Amino acid sequence: MTARTRLTLGLAALVVASGALPSAQQPAPRQEGDGFRFRTGVELINVAVSVSDLNGRYISGLRQDDFVLYEDGVEQAITHFSNERVPVSLGLVVDTSGSMAGEKWDHARRALDRFLLELLGPEDEVFLYQFSADPYLLEDWTTDRARLSRAMGRIVPRGGTAMYDTLAEAVPLADSGKNRKKAIVVISDGNDTNSSTSVPDLKRLIRETEVLVYAVGIDGEGEYTSSGGPFGRPPVRLPFPFPIPGRRRPYPGQPPWGGGGGGRTGGTYRQSDRVNAAALRELTDDSGGRTEIVKTSRDLDPATTGIADELSRQYFLAYPAAAKKDGRWHTIRVEVRDQRYRVRARTGYMAS
Repeated sequence: MTARTRLTLGLAALVVASGALPSAQQPAPRQEGDGFRFRTGVELINVAVSVSDLNGRYISGLRQDDFVLYEDGVEQAITHFSNERVPVSLGLVVDTSGSMAGEKWDHARRALDRFLLELLGPEDEVFLYQFSADPYLLEDWTTDRARLSRAMGRIVPRGGTAMYDTLAEAVPLADSGKNRKKAIVVISDGNDTNSSTSVPDLKRLIRETEVLVYAVGIDGEGEYTSSGGPFGRPPVRLPFPFPIPGRRRPYPGQPPWGGGGGGRTGGTYRQSDRVNAAALRELTDDSGGRTEIVKTSRDLDPATTGIADELSRQYFLAYPAAAKKDGRWHTIRVEVRDQRYRVRARTGYMAS
């Protein structure tokens, strides 16, 4: 684990243990706008909401009165609402381990080029992390998409995979974005066998932020599946396990929930070389994002296109936090009054 990762996780643990830091110690967001506050547990809780019909088509044109929001089971007043596209501060986290070499990387580059150059909005800002045996921030926040494309062109996939350690660095960076909607898209083709960061630690870190986390896993032995759907394609149940990428060392004795988990069985994660959809869903679903498993790298383009489409069609709600700053997890449930529609949103927040 890098020194930066250890510092990030240590600070997150301190915040949870002590309740709340004094306001003078809380890092200020890089930019604020139109009344929204961006830090969980401060004044307003921000919630990005995806709505689809039973056929998976996105539903647009809904109004504030069409939504009902609950915190810890109690209905809350929605004080801010937007049904227009909200600019996003987006982190791309890309597997560049040796298993991605050749055709996989060619397909990934083409999909990401289209994502960057054609599908994002002009006000969106992006950073790019690559990971093999260690995390590496290839490009910090920028709106220069061509610069990011050129950076990807210089990558030569090699080595192992340290996805969890990389996300432990990328999530706080995404949370510092200037736009009130913040997201990460991670792409990988194997099981993390090198990270020192555990899935539970990373999950807690994600819960401390308002970052939407999306994951696309390439699983050559599986079929298409998605958590929460990508709205448009029905989920397919896969046999467990489905693992993720590899990194500094083999884990012959890796304990359950260790940094390189495999497939989930009976509450544990087994080591494997395949994409670990179960572990990915542990990281994505609480945030309001989702995990999508594709069969081949050729499916990366429609998968990333679907994520870009979702980010552009979400509703954005905010409400005053009902909970005190007690350092605990408080549940959020969003419903649409029309029962024909499906809703996906973050499942809670840490009041710290």
